[in-house]
Amino acid sequence: MLPWLIRSVEAIRGELTFDLECFPAFDYARAPHTLEIHDTHSVSVDHPDAAGHLATEAANSIFQSVFSHWDLSEAQSESFVGPQCAVFTPEKADRSQGPAHTSNAADHAAQTAVDAMDLRYVVGCAGGGSCPFIRFSATDHHEHGLGRGVTARFTLQEGQRVFFILRSTPESAIAQLSSRAEVDDYRAKFDPPLSMRMVENLLEDTLLYWLTWIRGCSYQGRWLENVERSALILKMLTYEPTGAVVAAVTFSLPEAIGSFGRNWDYRYTWVRDSAFTMYAFMRLGLNREARDYMAFVRTVCSEKNADGGLQIMYTLRGGREMDELVLPHLEGYRACAPVRIGNGAADHVQLDIYGELLDAVYLYNKFSNPLSYDEWVDIRALVDYVCDNYHRPDMGIWEVRGMRQNFTYSKVQCWVAIDRGLRLADKRDFPCPSAAKWRATRDTIYEDVMRHAWNPDQRFFALSYESPDMLDAAVLAMPLVFFCDGTDPRFISTMRRIMMPPHKGGLTTNNLVFRYNAVETDDGLEGEEGTFSLCTFWLAEALSRASKTDITLLYKAQVVFDEMITYGNHLGIFSEEIDKSGNHLGNFPQAFTHIALISAAYNVNRALKSSHP
Repeated sequence: MLPWLIRSVEAIRGELTFDLECFPAFDYARAPHTLEIHDTHSVSVDHPDAAGHLATEAANSIFQSVFSHWDLSEAQSESFVGPQCAVFTPEKADRSQGPAHTSNAADHAAQTAVDAMDLRYVVGCAGGGSCPFIRFSATDHHEHGLGRGVTARFTLQEGQRVFFILRSTPESAIAQLSSRAEVDDYRAKFDPPLSMRMVENLLEDTLLYWLTWIRGCSYQGRWLENVERSALILKMLTYEPTGAVVAAVTFSLPEAIGSFGRNWDYRYTWVRDSAFTMYAFMRLGLNREARDYMAFVRTVCSEKNADGGLQIMYTLRGGREMDELVLPHLEGYRACAPVRIGNGAADHVQLDIYGELLDAVYLYNKFSNPLSYDEWVDIRALVDYVCDNYHRPDMGIWEVRGMRQNFTYSKVQCWVAIDRGLRLADKRDFPCPSAAKWRATRDTIYEDVMRHAWNPDQRFFALSYESPDMLDAAVLAMPLVFFCDGTDPRFISTMRRIMMPPHKGGLTTNNLVFRYNAVETDDGLEGEEGTFSLCTFWLAEALSRASKTDITLLYKAQVVFDEMITYGNHLGIFSEEIDKSGNHLGNFPQAFTHIALISAAYNVNRALKSSHP
């Protein structure tokens, strides 16, 4: 696998003029850079007969401006490597605003590495004997830029094609090697000779890999294309060296347009998101990815916090430090400042993560690989931690920046953690000296939720014990985790209240669900936000689980799901939220949304098959 960014441009019919712009901004636009455009004075052609003629023409012309096309009668239907290479070299980064020291060596190396990059290209000629001429020009992007970029205007005729390749130059990595053999091996793997044939082989290998991988998906129900697309997204969000799943690959894309501060960095792995991803992979029969994540779980469980708990999120390499930092020199997407890197929620207390993790581990033991004794010992310690800490207020699944509360969803997931621990001990006959305490605590949590989270006057499960009049769409997960049945009268009443429009006290508009009322709820931030895509898929699944006594709820589930998938982009990719105009908000693509899509599709499809055998 080559860590290259490749952009392909091709004319299918007629003739079209393109503009190329490449303006890198190193270290979040904090490090200035220099630009050099090298003329190679030779062009590599895939066809040996054409190579000599093309190289001669290139050398004689020195790419004079009179050339508007390469007129190469001997290079018909052939290709050549572009005679220019743009090299961007960053100056030493200013770390006065940088992240704090990290104890994770791999994270430190990644955070401090600012390598030079180069831009190259390969041209494919048409059958008429002419090739497009492309010439890089050094250009200042704007007066406040940190360095120059390159531009080019070129015209492609039918059948002509250009690949542009942007990569980190190999020199910095090679400088760390100690022997010629190591250098040769590195160049063979990461700096192979460039040619059209090689790039096309890369694309073919990439396509073959993904086609082969998705064949392992066992799902055969409705919405197959959407489910497979979501599985592909989750796989691409997985960091292969550790098995960790990134929540999203972007940072500071706003959840509300305007300077409300709802901009976060999601380029980390949340225990919650990753556990749900493991569930989604197992549901689709993709057990290898589940095993890879379990390896990551073993790593983080072996390095618990001093109090015996887990951090809610980690870097993709297992690091703990991710100090939140505002970059004031960047205006943000659509001028939605601030732009943040790092995530200040890393030290939050969010007790729901233990339920989500234990549920995924339970399913892993059931559908993938049996747990080992050493893994059980780690899991047992986590359940003991939950029993000792379930009563604490926390920041909840939504990571509010306001006061800590006894969130209903967190208490439900504490119940799940203990319940799954008991089930594992029972099914595997694992030693469990605290089994009696676990059962008593599990029952206590259940009674507390029914007593303190239930609003008997308005008949819904509330956001928290402290906010009995506030709704939270996260409680839609109650039947999904088997805390209660989907037909339970209390849950049905709660679900119907959530399905009401906001002006009538609900959370749903146009079949899209808000996670909570951002205006009335104290989440420590200003402004409104869009509907939460995860919650909309949860509603569809909850409706399917509630339909055993009312078939109309199943039809409603299908409508909600069908309408929700129309909000994906042309590739079937979803962001975190949807605004009032149907546009995407928040970081993109978001793993949580695609996890919920898979789960909802699976369960709604199963309910439809059961109702119409």
